[in-house]
Amino acid sequence: MIKDRYINPLTDFGFKKLFGEAANKELLIHFLNQLLPEKHQVEDLEYLPSERLPSSFLDRKVIFDIYCTSSRGEQFIIELQRSKQNHFIDRSIFYSTFAIQEQSERGDWNFKLWPIYTICILDFKINQPNPHNRVIRYVQLKDQDKEPFFEDLTYIYIELPNFTKTLDELEDLQDKWLYLFRYLAKLEDRPAALQERIFTGLFHAAEIASYSIEERQNYEVSLKKHRDIKNAIDTALEEGLEKGREEGLKEGEERGLEKGLEQGREEGELKAKKAMAKQMQAANLALEQIAQIIGCSLEQIKNWLKD
Repeated sequence: MIKDRYINPLTDFGFKKLFGEAANKELLIHFLNQLLPEKHQVEDLEYLPSERLPSSFLDRKVIFDIYCTSSRGEQFIIELQRSKQNHFIDRSIFYSTFAIQEQSERGDWNFKLWPIYTICILDFKINQPNPHNRVIRYVQLKDQDKEPFFEDLTYIYIELPNFTKTLDELEDLQDKWLYLFRYLAKLEDRPAALQERIFTGLFHAAEIASYSIEERQNYEVSLKKHRDIKNAIDTALEEGLEKGREEGLKEGEERGLEKGLEQGREEGELKAKKAMAKQMQAANLALEQIAQIIGCSLEQIKNWLKD
């Protein structure tokens, strides 16, 4: 039985319910416009099929969370990622290549590309230096003098754990959207600080009591999967790190502290990954999904689960 009043936008169902349905298109447009420069502000958009087929049977297909194009031709890939991945940045760049290739035209074509934005909403911190602890990072191609080289391919990474503002500290609409991503499911009522018209539509769309029985059931499944993944990762990391510390100290006594601790850390990380894989399998996640979350090959996952 769901006790929350509002849906969690960091679940698969919640994210696509609020931003992936034509009825809530205005929410997605407003959110995007808080991230985009003035020249690429969205007036209207069209949702595109999220499954992109490979060019040959040897290639890999991808399924975007949301894929859409603006009325002027800009393309947007929007991904929600809840659990940390070793090669998530690589994955986001790989995904953008589909949008690039799909712009090719038959016959004479001058190779002009429409702007492409890959927007990644992350419930973890990525493995890249972030000395300013930025919540939103914009990435484009630049030359050796850090001058813009190609401005029509943009990656936007939103690291939600870096957003720590309270309601009283929210300065603009961008802050308010980030706050809602983090805390919407914990709210009991609509705060006075979020009274803009656009949020009237958001709170209406997020109210679980208005959903059909089937929608509530689908949300419960999505919410359970979200919690199972989080619990599995937290538990496995805690157990793996503790095991790594114990083995590192033991090795340190025998072979020298520094070398032993390093080996213990590596072995602990491996044990943590194996434990995570088993926890996720117990939560009925597909092997492909487990491999994607942990950042390992499918073959590695299969071997670990045999142990």
